[in-house]
Amino acid sequence: MRTLPTNPLRKIHRFPGETRGPRRAFLRRAFLRRAVPTAALAALPVLAACAVSQQKEVQMGSNYSSQIARQLPLINDPEALRYINVLGDSLATVTDQRDLQWHFNIVDSKEVNAFAVPGGYVYVNRGLIERAETMSQVAGVIGHEIGHVTRRHSIKQMQKAQGANLGMSLGCILTRICGSELAATAIDIGAGGLFAHFSQSDEAEADQEGVRTTIKAGIDPNGIPEMFRILLDERKNSPGAVSAFFATHPLEEDRIAATRALIGTFPPRGLEGLTRDSQNFHAFKERLASLPPSPDRRTQR
Repeated sequence: MRTLPTNPLRKIHRFPGETRGPRRAFLRRAFLRRAVPTAALAALPVLAACAVSQQKEVQMGSNYSSQIARQLPLINDPEALRYINVLGDSLATVTDQRDLQWHFNIVDSKEVNAFAVPGGYVYVNRGLIERAETMSQVAGVIGHEIGHVTRRHSIKQMQKAQGANLGMSLGCILTRICGSELAATAIDIGAGGLFAHFSQSDEAEADQEGVRTTIKAGIDPNGIPEMFRILLDERKNSPGAVSAFFATHPLEEDRIAATRALIGTFPPRGLEGLTRDSQNFHAFKERLASLPPSPDRRTQR
């Protein structure tokens, strides 16, 4: 993956008299390297995200998905994968304006989490599906993650993780399987930047996209705040089970209120008859329950 120059501003800044001699030119360039404002450097991930073409975005996602497949246990059951991809495609096709090829996967982990990488790769943990009570709740989570991709939030996160050692830290940050000081350090200096907290504005935008997407797909958007409520309640009773989700998705009561308020702005008649649940979803959950238990996280070191 080709990165931007360390300092793209150098080529557009010129100082008077810079051509008067090689020594003066050298001094001017040295001064410029020291004088670039910190704010400009902080903006580089955003500039890089804007500069990434769709082709590069898809290639980035493909590369990361290959690493994820090596580092995380994934469900390979054809029936389970068929369901999650049919559900995911029904959401992605109504909102994706770039005709990405979407891929939906299930991480075989008891921990609750969901995440996406650029180019149309979405992952939902088995533990999250097991805790969902209705199809619309899982659809809302998938719609939220699709929103991160369509709004290119995950591109910005990828830029933060350039050069990260993803080997150990992908598993650590996404499933909380590591507990040692060494593993914690790997998270901090490695792929922690890849799946670090999205900003509040990014999360709000993804929530909004999730609400709009589920409605467009004919699915009840109330599954989104309902799933938030399930997770917040579980955090009170069993915080370890949902720590991976809260590590990458800051969630408080105000997000529940915000999504409910957004849903309230849609005409009530337009929300009537939207699908809340289905027999196929519960057959899907039964299929997952029939599979061998998720690997014990203590053995995934």
